[in-house]
Amino acid sequence: MAVSLSSGVRNNLASLQSTQSQALAIQNRLATGKRVNSAIDNPVNFFTAASLNDRSSQLTGLLDGISNGIQTIQAASKGIDGVTKLVNSLQSTIKQAQADAAQNRPTKAGTALSTQAEVIATSKSLKDIALDKRIGGADAVADAATASSAGDIGIDTSTNNVGALSIQVGSTTYEASFSITAGTTVRDLVNEINKSGLVTAFVDEKGQLNVKGTGSETVDFGFGVGADAAAATTAAQGGSGNTAIGFAAADAVVGTSGITSSGITSAVRSNLIDQYNDLRTKIDDLAKDSGFNGINLLGGDRLSIVFNEKTGKNQTKLDVQGTSLTSDNLGIVQAGNTQLAGTTNFQNDSDLEAATKSLTGALTSLKSLASTFGANLSVAQTRQDFTKDMASVLTTGADNLTNADVNSEAASLLALQTRQQLAQTALSLANQADQGVLRLF
Repeated sequence: MAVSLSSGVRNNLASLQSTQSQALAIQNRLATGKRVNSAIDNPVNFFTAASLNDRSSQLTGLLDGISNGIQTIQAASKGIDGVTKLVNSLQSTIKQAQADAAQNRPTKAGTALSTQAEVIATSKSLKDIALDKRIGGADAVADAATASSAGDIGIDTSTNNVGALSIQVGSTTYEASFSITAGTTVRDLVNEINKSGLVTAFVDEKGQLNVKGTGSETVDFGFGVGADAAAATTAAQGGSGNTAIGFAAADAVVGTSGITSSGITSAVRSNLIDQYNDLRTKIDDLAKDSGFNGINLLGGDRLSIVFNEKTGKNQTKLDVQGTSLTSDNLGIVQAGNTQLAGTTNFQNDSDLEAATKSLTGALTSLKSLASTFGANLSVAQTRQDFTKDMASVLTTGADNLTNADVNSEAASLLALQTRQQLAQTALSLANQADQGVLRLF
């Protein structure tokens, strides 16, 4: 049988139940820290916050890949630093080799251009007499030096007043012409020869003209005169004037030149070959060991760093194409003691100079590569910081939509508790009013 409540009791009971329900809801928000715990509480805020939190979670998941990408680039950069130090060591090895004079440079001393009789007549040394002799004269007969005349070496320059040089060393050829006047001497010829850069020339104490190569390859040396530059150059190619300066015409011809290497090797340079080749090998080894997590940018691998959660054309990423860094690709060839194609002959000054230029070029290439990786590293680090900040912004935005204001909720709960106590007191008073009926019996 249903119990009938008075109107006062029923109203107070309803108010108490409502207050209790509100207090429970506030207690739940305080316990979870959220004012929107489900779609029922606020559908718009709930689903918006869920979307923001989902994207934040996806971006946070990308941070591991970005971090690995950064470490991969840094590993390659460290590898470049190491290779650079090895190249610097190779440069030091080359300098040590260059500091020791080559022993195998092709050298030839011509026949003497001065005699003891001229020494007695002029009171000069054989060397000075030879240097002061004129190149040309009125006929092809050599005139001896006297107290009043410097003499000449016996080249008729009455009509042929242009001299020329033809010098060939390996695949390099130097040809040049110059004017011959009445005052042109052997000293001037020596200066012209030294301009070639392929050989050096000097007159020794015996009065002999010496021609010495700067490398170890055979030197083809020719001197000639003519009415013009073209004729003089043709004469030089055949060595028509060589006899006058103490050399043979055959010295100008490939295959017959007598200006050849002595074949003697420098022990110091030979000992540096192994050191050079070992350093060269270490470059390859170091580059191979510069990978991270299975990707080696110095081994030609490709690195892709994804920056957002999207796919297809909307995906943003950084592609870093590595390079195959080897000593060969840097232009650093193996060293040896002989003249072989594709190697550096440590006994040859020209080869050492070429190796120096190659090492300088290798350092330039390494600096360029390091700059490229540095730029990519800067981009990756910037995107890493941005991704962290963006994930934080998304999380904060989601929290702003769902989180409860603890202070406000606590104040509301306190007010409800006070209201609950008042409702309980009112309910008690209503019951007392109903109990007044019992006094009639």
